[in-house]
Order: sequence, then structure tokens, then C-alpha cells
Amino acid sequence: MRVLSGIQPSGKLHIGNYFGMMKPCIELQEEGEAFLFIANYHALTTVSDGAALRKDTVEVALDFLACGLDPERTVFFRQSDVPEVTELTWLLSVVTPMGLLERCHSYKDKIAKGIAPSHGLFAYPVLMAADILAYQSNLVPVGKDQKQHVEVTRDIAIKFNNVYGPVFTIPEPSIREAVAVVPGLDGEKMSKSYDNHIELFGTEKDTKARIMRIVTDSKTVADAKDPEQCNVFALYRLFASESEAGQLADRLRAGGMGYGDAKKMLFERMWTYLEPFRARRKELEKDAAFVDSVLRRGAERARAEARKTLDAARHAMGVG
Repeated sequence: MRVLSGIQPSGKLHIGNYFGMMKPCIELQEEGEAFLFIANYHALTTVSDGAALRKDTVEVALDFLACGLDPERTVFFRQSDVPEVTELTWLLSVVTPMGLLERCHSYKDKIAKGIAPSHGLFAYPVLMAADILAYQSNLVPVGKDQKQHVEVTRDIAIKFNNVYGPVFTIPEPSIREAVAVVPGLDGEKMSKSYDNHIELFGTEKDTKARIMRIVTDSKTVADAKDPEQCNVFALYRLFASESEAGQLADRLRAGGMGYGDAKKMLFERMWTYLEPFRARRKELEKDAAFVDSVLRRGAERARAEARKTLDAARHAMGVG
């Protein structure tokens, strides 16, 4: 089974990224052949600072390697290092119906948020389809809000195969039902866009300050509290064992514990959980050549697979 996933380098990663995407991807190393790419071409639809994009691409690579990604078991690479994918994008675009792209939620959502419409933003799902299909991916782990991207990829692949013959594997989405939405400081979904996030590798001072800003209700120290309605508890149980989470839940229900103390517990548990990742990252930061070599070796392996698919598609269409 071949599994593929990607992440945009559009700023520092936060704990919502870790539990929502990074941790599940790293765990997939145990289940099948994993391909993971840093989607720097996709980031161009929203990032126009070249220096920042280069820096963020390296930061994402450091974060994944620090958190346990094994480049011997995962093909880890920069999207822009596989030019076969952009050529495949054009071949797929000639069979992609306009109506299919016009129905995509992501384009409408980004326009509604004030992002200027462009061909790149509109055709984004075709590049994403090429990312998935180039490696003959069987499974694409996504959140519920991204399921449509895989459905569009399936539609494009089926249309191509019907017209030109069976070139592409039809991928299946893997919806991460078990991964709850990670709440931000305000209780909404954690996002850099809303500035309600906690950085994965933030400083101790900033991490503690952000945790102390988590929004809670107005109950006093003496009042009993519902852990299931508590943003602090929702974050705490991501880092804690089942036993630790149960103990905090009992203390909140019993009353006599203020939210300030619960926030301090969250900080201590989170800081301890991430300590080995921080140590590994500091070591990796000293060896930029190693990180670059990981991405280059990953790109070589990815290109070899993408080349096979591109050659098959070109031959089927009569341009090979």
C-alpha cells in the first residue's frame, strides 16, 4: 500500500499541525510505503516572499525530522524538486472539466477571505491531483474538510482512464476520524490565520504566555467544571496519558481547582512531551547539509516513480 500526504510551508507549524497531520503521517511509516512532500508550489498561491518560502521550507523539514520522520522509511521531498509533477498537471488539465473546479470549496473559501483570484488558485486541485496520481498512491490521509480534494483527484483519474486507458491508480481518502479538531486559544480550530495557535517549537516564554491566554468560562475556583467543555482540558489530553487526563478531569469536576492551575499543568505536560523533539531539532539545525541531503535523496526516489507514471500518461496520449 502506498500512502501520500503533503503540507504547505506557509509559516511555523503549531500543535494543531502536529496532531492533525504530522503525527498521523509519521505513524503511517509503520503501515505502508509512505510519500510525504513539502508543498512549496501550492504555497505560491498565498506566499509571495521568496526568502520566507525558502526558510519555511527548511523549517518544515526540520520539524518533521525532529518529530520522528525516518527518511529511510518515508520518501520525504520538496514538491518543486519533482518537475514531472508539473508536466503531469498539464496532461491532467486537458481532461479536467471546468465545472469540477468551479465546485471546489477551497477556491471559494480563499476568495471569500480576500485572496486575489488567480489561475494558480483556481487550478490548484489539478496540481494536487498530479501530486497524488504521480506516485500511484493508494491512500491519501486527509481531514474531513479536505476530502473533496481526493474526490476531485478520483474524478480526474477516472476521466483520464476512461479516455486514454488504465494509467492511474484510483486513490482512496483516509479520513482521520480519530483526530479531533485541535482547539486554539479561543476554542475555534487552531490556525495561524486566526493567531490562536501555539507553536510546536516556540520559546518557553511564548508558549507559557499563549497557554495562559486560553479562553475559559467565568466559573470560580470553587465551582465544579465540565472538562468536556474546557479548552484547557481538550489540549491537555492530547499530551497526557489516559490516566493523567482522567485525574485532571476528576479534579475539574470536583471543584476547588482554578483554570490558572489547569493551564500550568497543560504547559508542564506539553513542555515535557515536546522535550525530545526540541533536543533533536537543535542537533539537526547544526547540520544543514544532512537535511538538504534527505530532501534531495527523497526527490530522487520520488522522481523515479513519477517518471514511470508520466511516461505512461504521455504514451497513452500520443505525446510520448
